[in-house]
Amino acid sequence: MLELTIASLSHAGEGIGRHAGQAVFVPFALPGERVLVEVVEEKKRYLRARLVQVLVAAPERIIPRCPHHFALPAEPGAPIPEACGGCQLQHLDYPAQLRFKQQTVIEQFRRLGGLAEAPVLPTLPSPAPFNYRNHSQFTVTAGGRLGLLAAGSHRVVPLAECPQLEPALAALFPQIAVEAAQAPALERVSLRAGVEDECLVVLEPAGDAPEVELDLPVSVVLLRADGSSLPLAGLDHVVVEVRGRLFRVSAGSFFQVNTALAGTLVDLVLHGLALAGGESVLDLYTGVGLFSAFIAPHAGRVVGVEAYAPAVADAAANLDEFDNIEIYEAQVEDVLPNLPGPFDAAVLDPPRAGCAPEVLAALAAAQVARIVYVSCDAATLARDAARLVALGYVLNLVQPLDMFPQTHHVECVAEFTVSKAIDLKLENR
Repeated sequence: MLELTIASLSHAGEGIGRHAGQAVFVPFALPGERVLVEVVEEKKRYLRARLVQVLVAAPERIIPRCPHHFALPAEPGAPIPEACGGCQLQHLDYPAQLRFKQQTVIEQFRRLGGLAEAPVLPTLPSPAPFNYRNHSQFTVTAGGRLGLLAAGSHRVVPLAECPQLEPALAALFPQIAVEAAQAPALERVSLRAGVEDECLVVLEPAGDAPEVELDLPVSVVLLRADGSSLPLAGLDHVVVEVRGRLFRVSAGSFFQVNTALAGTLVDLVLHGLALAGGESVLDLYTGVGLFSAFIAPHAGRVVGVEAYAPAVADAAANLDEFDNIEIYEAQVEDVLPNLPGPFDAAVLDPPRAGCAPEVLAALAAAQVARIVYVSCDAATLARDAARLVALGYVLNLVQPLDMFPQTHHVECVAEFTVSKAIDLKLENR
């Protein structure tokens, strides 16, 4: 056993202390706390430890709402239940979570992007710190219950409830069970919510399609590995409302999980694009067309690129009313260099891995004057921001949003414009 003082939090929300010159990572410990820990993993440059007792608690420590979150036993020395790994910060009060996320973004831009003076604004809070998710994926336990991986482990913790889910999904969750004999046939079970409390249960098989019997008033769909889906009951999609517009979202298509903040995200993108009317705008990694739907009324031309075929089909349905939108089904890096321009502005919303270098280079080569980059991973955003700056762009601001309360994840919107020096260089070509 070691006794440590926790000095800070890692980007993953773990407490960091020091022992014999080595960093010690302690999940669920908070800065300022004096803790007793047990080392569970020794590496050359750091240690990982399990929190055993909080000797002196931080003032920001609170009692977690979820019974599956980490909690120390009332009696010292008693067994510590295995915690669900879905949330990392329920023990930290919400204002402190927001401050932590802003600081995380600042540190990622400094450390990974080399941008020590990045203008990172305070984190915008979620209207609902709990019951905000319209989509969650769960693993099926051997006994047929839905669960999530344990913190720092590949073991699955069966859940009786999940307070991250929107109310309709939270009510549905405890009613879903899989026969133990069918459990190995399922890779995942996803739950999606739409307008008027409609729910979609998405079954992702590990191999052949399992036998399914659900006596619930919900839609059920089988999602194959190639993205195609087979409706088993009801619809193969949900309908989500953002800023008064309805969006069809198929079983495997990406959509922002926090519906209440999706409208704020749209507002930030429009602000960053600063459209005066008539511009040509790129919407890269288009998804189901969330941003294009709000850009099109203010632009002369919108060109979207999306690789996932079901999302392209969703976008076609969601954007059917507009005659100034073109959607290409392709990898962005494959088609962007050859798209007929010119383009005045671009919005990027790539997956967690960020943009391929070819994408950023193509934007610079096309002389796109304004870029709005939406990211769910501060590390890859910082990396790509450094690349854009090296290509001649200026980082004007980074706005974190708490799309994922109670977790260490943070959404960001970054605004870039071409520097005046590059403008002059381009004009003289």
